[in-house]
Amino acid sequence: MDRLVYTAASAARQLMLRQDVVAHNLAHASTPGFRAETSALRAVALEGAGAPTRAFVVQATTGADLTPGPLEHTGRALDVAVEGPGWIAVAGPDGREAYTRAGSLEVGPSGVLETRAGFAVLGEGGPISVPPEHTVAIARDGTVTALPNQPAGAAPVQAGRIKLVNPPPENLVRGPDGLFRTRDGAPAQADPQVALAGGALEGSNVRAAEAIVAMIGLARQFELQMKLIATADDNARRAASLLSVSA
Repeated sequence: MDRLVYTAASAARQLMLRQDVVAHNLAHASTPGFRAETSALRAVALEGAGAPTRAFVVQATTGADLTPGPLEHTGRALDVAVEGPGWIAVAGPDGREAYTRAGSLEVGPSGVLETRAGFAVLGEGGPISVPPEHTVAIARDGTVTALPNQPAGAAPVQAGRIKLVNPPPENLVRGPDGLFRTRDGAPAQADPQVALAGGALEGSNVRAAEAIVAMIGLARQFELQMKLIATADDNARRAASLLSVSA
């Protein structure tokens, strides 16, 4: 009885946490380049004297689903999508190198090429700056060319080349800001095999229908744990009643 209550109560709490993960994924079903979080439940024995038979259930975020999302053609010059495996290098909030597949780019007020979230896109020598009054074109290999608006026929300027990387998936971890980084924090090497598709964005790899089904399944599992707790409480009351009658 004691084990039943501990297992069911801990399972109910962890199912709520897992529901949060699924809800977070579902909320980003339309976010370009988003990678779904993955999670798992595991049993953990309760440590301490007097409780060797009790066990808890613990939910843990195991990583991210790195399956590519669908390509959505936008026709916008500053929209790029990574074709196949690979990542776009950006400067994270702490200034360190991080990686994303969200390729909706723009030129910031300071003239630096950045993502819609405000992260500066990194080139071979740092952030890529675009001269004012220039139109940006991004090639398949990440080369950023600035085309002068005036005068007509002026020579284009090569602003830099976007750093494209492809570190091993097991060497990547997601940060709280949604960006990925290497486990040891060291910058990944540029990979010339990574290519960009211009005028397109990669959609989220979250499958909304599957996420909704998962949420329903988790809700039912939570209800089952509540019923087990109620059953344990009812059995305890019956046992107490029998003991009082015997006395």
